[in-house]
Amino acid sequence: MAGKRILIIDMEAASRSFVGAALQKEGYQTLEAASGREGLIVAWRDHPDLLIVDPDLTDLRGEILAMRLRQDARTAHTPLIALSSDPQPARIRSALEAGFAEYLVKTAQVMPALMETVNRLVVGKASSSTKQAEGRLIVFLSAKGGTGTSSLCANIATNIALYKPDKRVAVMDMVLPIGSIADIVGYQGDLNLVSIAEMPPETFTPDFFLNNLAGMKPWHFHLMAGSPDPESGNRLKVVSMADIVNSMKTAFDYVLVDVGRSLSRISMPLIETADLIALIVNTDSSTITLTKTVWEYLQIKGVEASSVYVILNRAVGLEGMTRAEAEKILKLEIKKSMPYQGSNLALANNQHQPFTQKYPDNTNVIIFREMAKEMAELADRHVRKN
Repeated sequence: MAGKRILIIDMEAASRSFVGAALQKEGYQTLEAASGREGLIVAWRDHPDLLIVDPDLTDLRGEILAMRLRQDARTAHTPLIALSSDPQPARIRSALEAGFAEYLVKTAQVMPALMETVNRLVVGKASSSTKQAEGRLIVFLSAKGGTGTSSLCANIATNIALYKPDKRVAVMDMVLPIGSIADIVGYQGDLNLVSIAEMPPETFTPDFFLNNLAGMKPWHFHLMAGSPDPESGNRLKVVSMADIVNSMKTAFDYVLVDVGRSLSRISMPLIETADLIALIVNTDSSTITLTKTVWEYLQIKGVEASSVYVILNRAVGLEGMTRAEAEKILKLEIKKSMPYQGSNLALANNQHQPFTQKYPDNTNVIIFREMAKEMAELADRHVRKN
Protein backbone atom coordinates (compact mmCIF):
# COMPACT_ATOMS: atom_id res chain seq x y z
CA MET A 1 0.00 0.00 0.00
CA ALA A 2 3.05 2.26 0.18
CA GLY A 3 2.65 5.21 -2.14
CA LYS A 4 -1.09 4.73 -2.60
CA ARG A 5 -2.89 8.03 -2.04
CA ILE A 6 -6.53 8.53 -1.18
CA LEU A 7 -8.40 11.82 -1.44
CA ILE A 8 -11.15 12.43 1.14
CA ILE A 9 -13.74 15.02 0.12
CA ASP A 10 -16.03 15.94 3.00
CA MET A 11 -17.26 19.26 4.36
CA GLU A 12 -16.86 18.05 7.96
CA ALA A 13 -13.29 18.30 9.26
CA ALA A 14 -13.94 15.75 11.98
CA SER A 15 -15.13 13.21 9.43
CA ARG A 16 -12.10 13.82 7.20
CA SER A 17 -9.79 13.44 10.16
CA PHE A 18 -11.43 10.24 11.40
CA VAL A 19 -11.41 8.51 8.02
CA GLY A 20 -7.91 9.77 7.26
CA ALA A 21 -6.49 8.42 10.51
CA ALA A 22 -7.99 4.98 9.81
CA LEU A 23 -6.53 4.94 6.29
CA GLN A 24 -3.09 6.04 7.50
CA LYS A 25 -3.11 3.25 10.04
CA GLU A 26 -3.53 0.86 7.09
CA GLY A 27 -0.50 2.40 5.36
CA TYR A 28 -2.22 4.79 2.93
CA GLN A 29 -1.28 8.39 2.29
CA THR A 30 -4.23 10.78 2.47
CA LEU A 31 -5.26 14.06 0.89
CA GLU A 32 -8.19 16.19 2.02
CA ALA A 33 -10.65 18.64 0.49
CA ALA A 34 -13.46 20.48 2.25
CA SER A 35 -15.58 21.18 -0.84
CA GLY A 36 -16.40 19.72 -4.21
CA ARG A 37 -14.54 22.35 -6.22
CA GLU A 38 -11.46 22.01 -4.03
CA GLY A 39 -11.73 18.25 -4.47
CA LEU A 40 -11.67 18.57 -8.26
CA ILE A 41 -8.54 20.72 -8.10
CA VAL A 42 -6.72 18.27 -5.81
CA ALA A 43 -7.84 15.25 -7.83
CA TRP A 44 -6.67 16.69 -11.16
CA ARG A 45 -3.43 18.07 -9.68
CA ASP A 46 -2.29 15.23 -7.41
CA HIS A 47 -3.74 12.14 -9.17
CA PRO A 48 -4.92 10.13 -6.11
CA ASP A 49 -5.48 6.39 -6.48
CA LEU A 50 -9.02 6.59 -5.04
CA LEU A 51 -11.53 9.18 -3.81
CA ILE A 52 -13.83 8.88 -0.80
CA VAL A 53 -16.60 11.45 -1.20
CA ASP A 54 -19.47 12.56 0.99
CA PRO A 55 -21.91 13.35 -1.83
CA ASP A 56 -23.86 15.85 0.31
CA LEU A 57 -21.62 18.75 -0.68
CA THR A 58 -23.16 22.23 -0.67
CA ASP A 59 -21.12 23.71 -3.51
CA LEU A 60 -21.14 20.77 -5.91
CA ARG A 61 -23.53 17.84 -5.59
CA GLY A 62 -21.71 14.53 -5.38
CA GLU A 63 -23.28 13.17 -8.55
CA ILE A 64 -22.10 16.24 -10.52
CA LEU A 65 -18.63 15.87 -9.00
CA ALA A 66 -18.50 12.21 -10.07
CA MET A 67 -19.59 13.00 -13.63
CA ARG A 68 -16.97 15.75 -13.98
CA LEU A 69 -14.27 13.39 -12.73
CA ARG A 70 -15.43 10.73 -15.18
CA GLN A 71 -15.34 13.18 -18.09
CA ASP A 72 -11.70 14.18 -17.50
CA ALA A 73 -8.95 11.87 -18.77
CA ARG A 74 -6.89 12.45 -15.61
CA THR A 75 -9.56 10.89 -13.37
CA ALA A 76 -11.77 8.95 -15.78
CA HIS A 77 -10.76 5.61 -14.25
CA THR A 78 -10.09 6.64 -10.65
CA PRO A 79 -12.36 4.61 -8.29
CA LEU A 80 -14.93 6.60 -6.33
CA ILE A 81 -16.55 5.60 -3.04
CA ALA A 82 -19.57 7.48 -1.71
CA LEU A 83 -19.59 7.71 2.09
CA SER A 84 -22.90 9.33 2.96
CA SER A 85 -25.33 9.89 5.80
CA ASP A 86 -28.22 9.47 3.35
CA PRO A 87 -29.55 5.87 3.24
CA GLN A 88 -32.39 6.59 0.79
CA PRO A 89 -32.55 4.08 -2.12
CA ALA A 90 -33.07 6.91 -4.63
CA ARG A 91 -29.83 8.57 -3.49
CA ILE A 92 -27.91 5.31 -3.64
CA ARG A 93 -29.19 4.67 -7.14
CA SER A 94 -28.35 8.18 -8.41
CA ALA A 95 -24.83 8.03 -6.96
CA LEU A 96 -24.07 4.66 -8.54
CA GLU A 97 -25.47 5.79 -11.87
CA ALA A 98 -23.24 8.90 -11.73
CA GLY A 99 -20.09 6.78 -11.47
CA PHE A 100 -19.47 5.83 -7.84
CA ALA A 101 -18.16 2.26 -7.55
CA GLU A 102 -19.64 1.74 -4.08
CA TYR A 103 -22.08 3.56 -1.79
CA LEU A 104 -21.58 3.15 1.95
CA VAL A 105 -23.78 4.65 4.64
CA LYS A 106 -22.14 6.40 7.58
CA THR A 107 -22.81 4.30 10.65
CA ALA A 108 -20.81 3.33 13.71
CA GLN A 109 -19.99 0.03 12.00
CA VAL A 110 -19.03 1.33 8.54
CA MET A 111 -15.23 1.45 8.88
CA PRO A 112 -14.50 -2.28 8.36
CA ALA A 113 -16.63 -2.23 5.20
CA LEU A 114 -14.88 0.94 4.03
CA MET A 115 -11.43 -0.58 4.57
CA GLU A 116 -12.42 -3.73 2.70
CA THR A 117 -13.72 -1.70 -0.22
CA VAL A 118 -10.63 0.52 -0.35
CA ASN A 119 -8.31 -2.50 -0.32
CA ARG A 120 -10.25 -4.16 -3.11
CA LEU A 121 -10.44 -1.10 -5.35
CA VAL A 122 -6.94 0.27 -4.74
CA VAL A 123 -4.67 -2.69 -4.21
CA GLY A 124 -6.65 -5.32 -6.05
CA LYS A 125 -6.95 -7.42 -2.91
CA ALA A 126 -9.96 -9.71 -2.89
CA SER A 127 -12.40 -8.30 -0.40
CA SER A 128 -12.66 -10.53 2.62
CA SER A 129 -16.37 -9.75 2.61
CA THR A 130 -16.91 -11.34 -0.80
CA LYS A 131 -16.77 -15.11 -0.66
CA GLN A 132 -16.12 -17.21 -3.73
CA ALA A 133 -18.30 -20.12 -2.63
CA GLU A 134 -22.06 -19.84 -2.89
CA GLY A 135 -24.17 -19.77 0.22
CA ARG A 136 -27.04 -22.12 1.02
CA LEU A 137 -30.50 -21.19 -0.23
CA ILE A 138 -33.41 -22.17 2.02
CA VAL A 139 -36.90 -21.34 0.74
CA PHE A 140 -39.91 -21.12 3.06
CA LEU A 141 -43.17 -22.08 1.38
CA SER A 142 -46.78 -22.78 2.38
CA ALA A 143 -49.89 -23.77 0.48
CA LYS A 144 -52.24 -21.54 2.44
CA GLY A 145 -52.09 -18.35 4.47
CA GLY A 146 -52.17 -18.40 8.25
CA THR A 147 -49.55 -21.09 8.74
CA GLY A 148 -47.03 -18.78 10.40
CA THR A 149 -44.47 -19.09 7.59
CA SER A 150 -42.94 -15.63 8.00
CA SER A 151 -42.59 -15.96 11.78
CA LEU A 152 -40.93 -19.35 11.41
CA CYS A 153 -38.61 -18.04 8.71
CA ALA A 154 -37.41 -15.14 10.85
CA ASN A 155 -37.00 -17.18 14.03
CA ILE A 156 -35.25 -20.09 12.33
CA ALA A 157 -32.88 -17.64 10.63
CA THR A 158 -31.99 -16.25 14.06
CA ASN A 159 -31.31 -19.72 15.40
CA ILE A 160 -29.16 -20.67 12.40
CA ALA A 161 -27.09 -17.54 13.07
CA LEU A 162 -26.75 -18.54 16.73
CA TYR A 163 -25.87 -22.14 15.79
CA LYS A 164 -23.32 -20.94 13.19
CA PRO A 165 -21.92 -17.74 14.77
CA ASP A 166 -19.07 -17.53 12.25
CA LYS A 167 -21.49 -17.53 9.29
CA ARG A 168 -23.43 -14.72 7.67
CA VAL A 169 -27.21 -15.12 7.50
CA ALA A 170 -29.68 -13.10 5.44
CA VAL A 171 -33.46 -13.16 5.06
CA MET A 172 -35.27 -12.11 1.89
CA ASP A 173 -38.99 -11.35 2.06
CA MET A 174 -40.40 -12.19 -1.37
CA VAL A 175 -44.04 -12.47 -0.33
CA LEU A 176 -46.15 -10.45 -2.76
CA PRO A 177 -47.91 -8.11 -2.99
CA ILE A 178 -46.89 -7.07 0.53
CA GLY A 179 -44.25 -8.48 2.87
CA SER A 180 -44.52 -8.99 6.62
CA ILE A 181 -41.07 -9.81 7.98
CA ALA A 182 -40.11 -6.13 8.30
CA ASP A 183 -43.02 -5.69 10.72
CA ILE A 184 -41.99 -8.78 12.67
CA VAL A 185 -38.37 -7.71 13.18
CA GLY A 186 -39.01 -3.96 13.49
CA TYR A 187 -37.34 -2.73 10.28
CA GLN A 188 -38.43 0.76 9.21
CA GLY A 189 -36.01 1.63 6.40
CA ASP A 190 -36.78 2.37 2.76
CA LEU A 191 -34.41 -0.18 1.22
CA ASN A 192 -36.47 -3.19 0.16
CA LEU A 193 -36.94 -5.81 -2.53
CA VAL A 194 -38.74 -3.42 -4.88
CA SER A 195 -36.40 -0.43 -4.48
CA ILE A 196 -33.32 -2.61 -4.89
CA ALA A 197 -34.70 -4.31 -8.01
CA GLU A 198 -35.12 -0.87 -9.62
CA MET A 199 -31.39 -0.11 -9.28
CA PRO A 200 -28.95 -0.67 -12.16
CA PRO A 201 -27.83 -4.33 -12.51
CA GLU A 202 -24.21 -3.40 -11.77
CA THR A 203 -25.38 -2.43 -8.27
CA PHE A 204 -25.98 -6.06 -7.36
CA THR A 205 -22.54 -6.89 -5.99
CA PRO A 206 -22.02 -9.00 -2.86
CA ASP A 207 -20.38 -6.02 -1.15
CA PHE A 208 -23.41 -3.85 -1.87
CA PHE A 209 -25.69 -6.26 -0.02
CA LEU A 210 -23.25 -6.77 2.86
CA ASN A 211 -22.76 -3.04 3.32
CA ASN A 212 -26.32 -1.82 2.81
CA LEU A 213 -28.80 -4.46 3.98
CA ALA A 214 -29.82 -3.70 7.56
CA GLY A 215 -28.28 -5.89 10.24
CA MET A 216 -31.23 -6.63 12.50
CA LYS A 217 -30.44 -6.73 16.20
CA PRO A 218 -31.24 -8.87 18.15
CA TRP A 219 -32.19 -11.14 15.22
CA HIS A 220 -28.58 -11.72 14.09
CA PHE A 221 -29.35 -11.56 10.37
CA HIS A 222 -29.36 -9.06 7.53
CA LEU A 223 -32.77 -8.28 6.05
CA MET A 224 -33.96 -7.55 2.56
CA ALA A 225 -37.42 -6.30 3.43
CA GLY A 226 -40.37 -7.16 1.23
CA SER A 227 -42.71 -4.96 -0.74
CA PRO A 228 -44.09 -2.25 1.60
CA ASP A 229 -47.49 -2.04 -0.12
CA PRO A 230 -49.45 -3.67 -2.96
CA GLU A 231 -48.76 -0.83 -5.40
CA SER A 232 -45.01 -1.30 -4.94
CA GLY A 233 -45.36 -5.07 -5.22
CA ASN A 234 -47.10 -4.73 -8.57
CA ARG A 235 -44.20 -2.79 -10.07
CA LEU A 236 -41.49 -5.24 -8.93
CA LYS A 237 -38.83 -5.53 -11.62
CA VAL A 238 -38.87 -9.32 -11.98
CA VAL A 239 -35.97 -9.44 -14.42
CA SER A 240 -33.57 -8.40 -11.63
CA MET A 241 -34.45 -11.25 -9.27
CA ALA A 242 -31.96 -13.84 -10.53
CA ASP A 243 -29.01 -11.44 -10.28
CA ILE A 244 -30.07 -10.30 -6.82
CA VAL A 245 -30.43 -13.82 -5.44
CA ASN A 246 -27.16 -15.02 -6.98
CA SER A 247 -25.26 -12.09 -5.50
CA MET A 248 -26.93 -12.62 -2.12
CA LYS A 249 -25.77 -16.24 -2.17
CA THR A 250 -22.22 -15.06 -2.74
CA ALA A 251 -22.40 -12.47 0.04
CA PHE A 252 -24.01 -14.67 2.69
CA ASP A 253 -23.52 -18.23 3.93
CA TYR A 254 -27.25 -18.84 4.43
CA VAL A 255 -30.01 -17.02 2.56
CA LEU A 256 -33.53 -17.76 3.80
CA VAL A 257 -36.26 -16.67 1.40
CA ASP A 258 -39.90 -16.38 2.39
CA VAL A 259 -42.10 -16.80 -0.69
CA GLY A 260 -45.32 -17.38 1.25
CA ARG A 261 -47.90 -19.30 -0.77
CA SER A 262 -46.50 -18.29 -4.14
CA LEU A 263 -45.84 -20.74 -6.98
CA SER A 264 -45.09 -18.13 -9.61
CA ARG A 265 -42.53 -17.38 -12.30
CA ILE A 266 -40.65 -15.44 -9.60
CA SER A 267 -40.67 -18.08 -6.88
CA MET A 268 -40.45 -21.33 -8.86
CA PRO A 269 -36.82 -20.85 -10.02
CA LEU A 270 -35.86 -20.36 -6.37
CA ILE A 271 -37.86 -23.36 -5.20
CA GLU A 272 -36.42 -25.63 -7.91
CA THR A 273 -32.81 -24.64 -7.14
CA ALA A 274 -33.07 -24.38 -3.33
CA ASP A 275 -30.76 -26.41 -1.15
CA LEU A 276 -33.71 -26.95 1.17
CA ILE A 277 -37.44 -26.21 1.03
CA ALA A 278 -39.17 -25.55 4.35
CA LEU A 279 -42.78 -26.56 3.68
CA ILE A 280 -45.03 -25.19 6.41
CA VAL A 281 -48.41 -26.80 7.17
CA ASN A 282 -50.93 -26.58 9.95
CA THR A 283 -53.46 -29.10 11.17
CA ASP A 284 -56.66 -28.14 9.37
CA SER A 285 -57.73 -30.50 6.61
CA SER A 286 -57.96 -27.85 3.88
CA THR A 287 -54.34 -26.83 4.39
CA ILE A 288 -53.17 -30.45 4.30
CA THR A 289 -55.13 -31.09 1.10
CA LEU A 290 -53.75 -28.00 -0.59
CA THR A 291 -50.23 -28.88 0.54
CA LYS A 292 -50.62 -32.34 -0.99
CA THR A 293 -51.47 -30.68 -4.31
CA VAL A 294 -48.47 -28.38 -4.02
CA TRP A 295 -46.16 -31.29 -3.22
CA GLU A 296 -47.42 -33.27 -6.22
CA TYR A 297 -46.71 -30.26 -8.43
CA LEU A 298 -43.19 -29.85 -7.00
CA GLN A 299 -42.49 -33.50 -7.74
CA ILE A 300 -43.46 -32.93 -11.38
CA LYS A 301 -40.91 -30.09 -11.40
CA GLY A 302 -38.20 -32.46 -10.19
CA VAL A 303 -38.10 -31.58 -6.49
CA GLU A 304 -37.03 -34.58 -4.39
CA ALA A 305 -38.36 -35.45 -0.95
CA SER A 306 -34.83 -35.23 0.46
CA SER A 307 -34.89 -31.49 -0.29
CA VAL A 308 -38.12 -30.85 1.64
CA TYR A 309 -38.30 -30.15 5.36
CA VAL A 310 -41.93 -30.27 6.48
CA ILE A 311 -42.88 -28.36 9.63
CA LEU A 312 -46.27 -28.92 11.23
CA ASN A 313 -47.08 -25.64 12.96
CA ARG A 314 -50.11 -25.58 15.26
CA ALA A 315 -50.51 -21.87 14.75
CA VAL A 316 -54.22 -21.58 15.47
CA GLY A 317 -55.01 -24.07 18.23
CA LEU A 318 -54.97 -27.64 19.45
CA GLU A 319 -57.69 -29.03 17.22
CA GLY A 320 -57.14 -30.56 13.78
CA MET A 321 -55.24 -33.49 12.34
CA THR A 322 -52.57 -35.42 14.15
CA ARG A 323 -49.05 -35.65 12.78
CA ALA A 324 -49.62 -39.23 11.63
CA GLU A 325 -52.84 -38.29 9.82
CA ALA A 326 -51.14 -35.40 8.04
CA GLU A 327 -48.20 -37.56 6.98
CA LYS A 328 -50.54 -40.20 5.58
CA ILE A 329 -52.24 -37.67 3.32
CA LEU A 330 -49.08 -35.80 2.31
CA LYS A 331 -46.97 -38.92 1.81
CA LEU A 332 -44.13 -36.88 3.27
CA GLU A 333 -42.34 -37.17 6.58
CA ILE A 334 -43.00 -34.28 8.94
CA LYS A 335 -39.61 -33.37 10.36
CA LYS A 336 -40.77 -31.24 13.27
CA SER A 337 -44.01 -30.28 15.01
CA MET A 338 -44.38 -26.91 16.71
CA PRO A 339 -46.80 -27.16 19.64
CA TYR A 340 -49.51 -24.54 19.99
CA GLN A 341 -47.90 -21.44 21.49
CA GLY A 342 -50.99 -19.47 22.39
CA SER A 343 -50.33 -15.74 22.11
CA ASN A 344 -46.60 -16.03 22.90
CA LEU A 345 -45.31 -15.90 19.33
CA ALA A 346 -47.68 -13.07 18.40
CA LEU A 347 -46.54 -11.07 21.43
CA ALA A 348 -42.87 -11.62 20.58
CA ASN A 349 -43.57 -10.51 16.99
CA ASN A 350 -45.44 -7.40 18.16
CA GLN A 351 -42.45 -6.46 20.31
CA HIS A 352 -40.01 -7.22 17.44
CA GLN A 353 -38.18 -9.84 19.47
CA PRO A 354 -37.03 -13.36 18.54
CA PHE A 355 -39.04 -16.00 20.36
CA THR A 356 -35.85 -17.39 21.91
CA GLN A 357 -35.07 -14.01 23.46
CA LYS A 358 -38.60 -13.20 24.62
CA TYR A 359 -39.21 -16.64 26.16
CA PRO A 360 -35.78 -18.21 26.81
CA ASP A 361 -37.23 -20.82 29.20
CA ASN A 362 -40.07 -21.95 26.92
CA THR A 363 -39.74 -25.55 25.71
CA ASN A 364 -40.40 -24.40 22.14
CA VAL A 365 -36.99 -22.70 22.20
CA ILE A 366 -35.45 -26.18 22.09
CA ILE A 367 -37.53 -27.03 19.01
CA PHE A 368 -36.44 -23.84 17.23
CA ARG A 369 -32.81 -24.70 17.93
CA GLU A 370 -33.22 -28.28 16.74
CA MET A 371 -34.93 -27.15 13.53
CA ALA A 372 -32.22 -24.58 12.81
CA LYS A 373 -29.45 -27.14 13.37
CA GLU A 374 -31.11 -29.80 11.22
CA MET A 375 -31.99 -27.40 8.41
CA ALA A 376 -28.53 -25.88 8.24
CA GLU A 377 -26.92 -29.32 8.14
CA LEU A 378 -29.34 -30.61 5.49
CA ALA A 379 -28.64 -27.56 3.31
CA ASP A 380 -24.90 -28.07 3.80
CA ARG A 381 -25.23 -31.73 2.86
CA HIS A 382 -27.12 -30.84 -0.32
CA VAL A 383 -24.33 -28.46 -1.37
CA ARG A 384 -21.65 -31.11 -0.75
CA LYS A 385 -23.63 -33.72 -2.68
CA ASN A 386 -23.91 -31.42 -5.69
